[in-house]
Amino acid sequence: MLKQFFILCSGADKDLLENCSEGEQTKFVGIGATVFFTAVMAFVASAYALFTVFDNVYPAVAFGLVWSLLIFNLDRFIVSTIRKREKKSSELLQALPRIILAVIIAIVISKPLEIKIFEKEINTVLLKEKNAMALANKKEVATYFKSDLDKNKTDIAALKSEISTKEKEVNTLYETYITEAEGTAGTKKLGKGPVFKEKIAKHDLAKKELDSLQKKNLAKIAELDKTAATLQTDLDKKVSETQPIIDGFDGLMARINALNKLPWAPSFFIMLLFLAIETSPIIAKLLSPKGEYDFKLEDLETALKATIEQDKYQRNLLVKTSAQMHDKVYQDIAQDKKLYDLQRQKATELLELQAANFVEKQKRTL
Repeated sequence: MLKQFFILCSGADKDLLENCSEGEQTKFVGIGATVFFTAVMAFVASAYALFTVFDNVYPAVAFGLVWSLLIFNLDRFIVSTIRKREKKSSELLQALPRIILAVIIAIVISKPLEIKIFEKEINTVLLKEKNAMALANKKEVATYFKSDLDKNKTDIAALKSEISTKEKEVNTLYETYITEAEGTAGTKKLGKGPVFKEKIAKHDLAKKELDSLQKKNLAKIAELDKTAATLQTDLDKKVSETQPIIDGFDGLMARINALNKLPWAPSFFIMLLFLAIETSPIIAKLLSPKGEYDFKLEDLETALKATIEQDKYQRNLLVKTSAQMHDKVYQDIAQDKKLYDLQRQKATELLELQAANFVEKQKRTL
């Protein structure tokens, strides 16, 4: 059962192969098994590749099945149509399109499995990239809000500086009237004289201005603090909204780029392995020697070709002979005097009828 299945996979003529030796049948069983398992590997690789894209088992399996059947049919067709020739170069030239296609397919389907094999290393690279992207994103968002935040901070600092300046002025006036009362500065007279009263009046006025300024500026500062809090909330919201995009940066293309940042040698040899698997049906057929099956198939094909060429020659000869016979028959007829006189009589009658008909038409028009 399994033997017949692999022979079917090899694309060989079942009836012709049954009359060959056991060794010849075993050779084609091996070729068929290679074709089959190549299709199985194509299914695994393509299904996993689509799973990384759609993150869904069903479309991945469906596409993998279609892809594997395509590869199976292509390998089976090419293996079955490669004919053993006297020159290996002719066979190689015949298989060259499939070999080129195998290189392309090997590169395409090896990448998903490389991604799976080096998944941990790729996750490490992606983590570093995500962290760098998150920092860059925060910096970019902060730059977007920077002008508003800086203006807000500058306004608050200006209001606080205004209060601080007024406080220094009040404190200076306070020290001035105190030292005047103590007699250590100013008029240097102990007691609360006219100068003292003048200085304390200035202090009290400045104190009232300070209280008014503090009330007004603190209210403005409170509003600016609210604005700053709102800006900071918007900044944090913007960062949190863009973070899921960064967290989702682990698709197929991102993983391929991360894989390319790893050492090239392991990935290269895995690709070579898949290239060997993809080309194995062709290589198996090219390396196999010309055997009993090939001789019998060549005999059938040459016999059929000879028969077809013979039939074609006979048909051409039949057409040529028939034409010569018809030419001779009509040549003999043309020399018959009786047939000539009859043809002449009929032609004369036809001309007379045409002339009479013409005259009648002319009369009707007058």
